[in-house]
Amino acid sequence: SSKLVTGCYSLVANMAQALAADLHIKDGVATITLNRPEKKNSLSAELINSLCDNLKVCMDDEDVRAIILTNAGNTFCAGADLKNSGGQQPRYTLVDLFKLMRERPKIIVGKIAGHCMGGGVGLAAACDISVMGDNSTMGFTEVRIGVAPAIISVVCLPKMRRADAAELMLSGEKISGTRAAEVGLVNYAVPLDKLDSKVSELVAKLVRGGPHALAATKSLIYKVPAMEVDQAFKWTAEVSAACFTSQEAKDGIMAFAQKKDA
Repeated sequence: SSKLVTGCYSLVANMAQALAADLHIKDGVATITLNRPEKKNSLSAELINSLCDNLKVCMDDEDVRAIILTNAGNTFCAGADLKNSGGQQPRYTLVDLFKLMRERPKIIVGKIAGHCMGGGVGLAAACDISVMGDNSTMGFTEVRIGVAPAIISVVCLPKMRRADAAELMLSGEKISGTRAAEVGLVNYAVPLDKLDSKVSELVAKLVRGGPHALAATKSLIYKVPAMEVDQAFKWTAEVSAACFTSQEAKDGIMAFAQKKDA
């Protein structure tokens, strides 16, 4: 679409930004690759700027049905850029990034092909659904350097039992992808050579859903748990009514009645 072309051209105009988080779109699926392996994809201003720019391009492109977030190199994201490398001025904060991932409607699937530490755990947890290499490691390493997993706790704690969160955040121990799936930080842990096929399987299921239905459902997942019960019923009744009267639902229900996929 013309919007996509315009968005891509604006990103390519600044090659440093475009390369920090590379965007590729094919058959309605966008893949954003964290592309600073020599810096372990640490959360520099350059990387956050580029990632947010690319996410906005995807969110605004009607042809994009799902977004895959992955990495180059053996580290998904090493967390904060403690060396303050890159030299770019930040145009977004880590909070802006997490809010963009959670509050905008497109589904984000994490394909975590490497280690996650500190803020990188938060980036993995901010994905709606995620798959991690079973032998890759993950750790809330903040306490080991005298800081706390503060901002990332907002996206990590809702996915974890309090007992697991206390153990992992307080100890700073690194865990395997397998354990990360057991405690709910990611959905699946698979051998690295099965990562592509598992993510493709999940994305194929996601794109069968109607775009507006998926957006509404993502909104329910994040908003309802924080609501008081009566408020939640009132709001969800409005969401339900809006969905049932949409053209997308009418087409889907008709297709169902005719026993075929929408």
